[in-house]
Amino acid sequence: MRKSKAVSAWSLVAASALVLSACSGGDSGSTDPNGSSTDIKSMATGKAQNGENFKLADTPGYEGTVTVGIDDGYSGYNNDTPDTNTSYNTYILTAVLAGADVLDGNNKVLLNNDVFDSWEVTSKSPQTVVYKIKPNVKWSDNEAFDCDDMYLSWLAHSGKAKTSDGKQAFLAASTTGYQLINEATCKDDLTFETKYTEPYLDYKGLFNSTAIMPAHIVEKNSGVADITKLTPTSDAAQLAKAGDFWTNGFKGFKAENMPASGPYKITAFDANQKAVTLEKNPNWIGGKGGPSKIVVKAMEDTKAMATALQNGEIDIAASTQPDATAANTMKGLAAQGITYGSASQLTFEHIDLNYKRMFKDKDLRKAFFEVVNRQEITDKLLKEVQADATPLNSIVFMPGEQGFKDLYSSKAGLGAEAAAKTLTDAGWVKGGDGIFAKNGQRASFKISHNQNTRRQQTVEIIISQAKAAGIEITDDQDANFLKGGRLAASDYDAALFGWSAAPFKAEQKSIYITRVDDSSQNYQGLSNKTIDESFEAAVKATDEAVQLENYQKADQAIADEYATLPLFQTPSMWAFKGIDRTYMQSYNGVLWNVGEWEQKK
Repeated sequence: MRKSKAVSAWSLVAASALVLSACSGGDSGSTDPNGSSTDIKSMATGKAQNGENFKLADTPGYEGTVTVGIDDGYSGYNNDTPDTNTSYNTYILTAVLAGADVLDGNNKVLLNNDVFDSWEVTSKSPQTVVYKIKPNVKWSDNEAFDCDDMYLSWLAHSGKAKTSDGKQAFLAASTTGYQLINEATCKDDLTFETKYTEPYLDYKGLFNSTAIMPAHIVEKNSGVADITKLTPTSDAAQLAKAGDFWTNGFKGFKAENMPASGPYKITAFDANQKAVTLEKNPNWIGGKGGPSKIVVKAMEDTKAMATALQNGEIDIAASTQPDATAANTMKGLAAQGITYGSASQLTFEHIDLNYKRMFKDKDLRKAFFEVVNRQEITDKLLKEVQADATPLNSIVFMPGEQGFKDLYSSKAGLGAEAAAKTLTDAGWVKGGDGIFAKNGQRASFKISHNQNTRRQQTVEIIISQAKAAGIEITDDQDANFLKGGRLAASDYDAALFGWSAAPFKAEQKSIYITRVDDSSQNYQGLSNKTIDESFEAAVKATDEAVQLENYQKADQAIADEYATLPLFQTPSMWAFKGIDRTYMQSYNGVLWNVGEWEQKK
């Protein structure tokens, strides 16, 4: 599932792994043009990682509090509903909730061997996947983590459970993959079997950590006696009760309803201070390392985050919002024992154009693309963070991935004159105020985004570029644009944000295919038959070559729609002190292996 970055939504919800560029400003190692050192790259793997399996190394724990700064705040324990689906929840929940997979710093998909013994394809026709949970895995409230929790995850994400009025009982941000499972069965408490109607090559991306909510909590609060007895064809009233709590009952923080299945549990949430406190889960059966307490604070101003690190107010600055000034500050702190890192993420910054408003006009979409000089944006805002940063020219693929093609250099940044000609040829007329208009509609709109300095700077650059072409743009900065529901409600003209994805291409389907219900993440109203059919064919493919071909067709069709303008692949930047090693995982943030951190000697 691609997550929206209050920077998702790649709004923190997703097939080849991206090759990362390791960057660090640490005090050891040879440097590269990004001001980095090779020691950071070695931190991208877990200490006990072995082959296709991940376990937290059983390192000595240590007393004390580690304070982490991230870009935006926590909003919900269930991160898989449309209004909570952000990377910043994922960055916290990765240490709190356990799933079938773990992603290391190289985006390698690994079995979470602390909690699962295996995930095995036992049949290809029909595709059958069997998950084996380890014995004695417990939630922090002492209830068993077992097959009931896996079953609830399928039921909630399947898109099959409906209320009496035909609406989704469980409002999941995405149903991709889960909707292909037509049989989900608890063979026993520790064995969960799934059978698919069609092949699904990205099955390892399902039942991840944020997808598995505690079934016993849903049962207690909804009155459903046994969640495994509830099927998509069960009594609609029962489905509605379970679905309502799953969708709405996990907002904010309520300790008794939000136990942990991972190495840490949430013990406090201060909404005013935008701070979450984590302490060790006493029932965690994996490695016992890491600090005794972690405080994660939202710090929207990246420069202030860097200053807080410099002043000793935080121990880790972990930002997915690259900022040149902040990067230079952190790179200059080696004498204080601070190590700096930067790496390309499976995240891209982009602008979505809303088909439900004035951008239903394709010529206006085309003119907007033509007027935006992405190279200027990249040069001014990213080069100090990552010297080799360039504009991104694909939506479906990242540079270096098999299937990547440059689809946007010929469409974007062609200049004010080209944009003005496109509008003129389409019947738009420049008025006395210098702004084009057609049928009483001026070429005037807002670019909306969350509170973010780099995004504000991005819009300022675009405003200047567009003005020369007779297009008027204003900056609409709203701190709650992503988590407050405006994005999901399509309340914008153009939306500037980032998508963050795990390395499973199938999860992109939810964003771009025609929206048929509220579980879709296609907020801009894009609807194109080629895109729909290509994603469907790619997701169902059993042959990797056929899969790749169809993802490329979808990518080309999105570009030809002038629907969403990719700006750049977003580099992360982070810095730390007092800890032996941290690595900012592209999808899960720095806490992905917090249970094996050691105090720096």
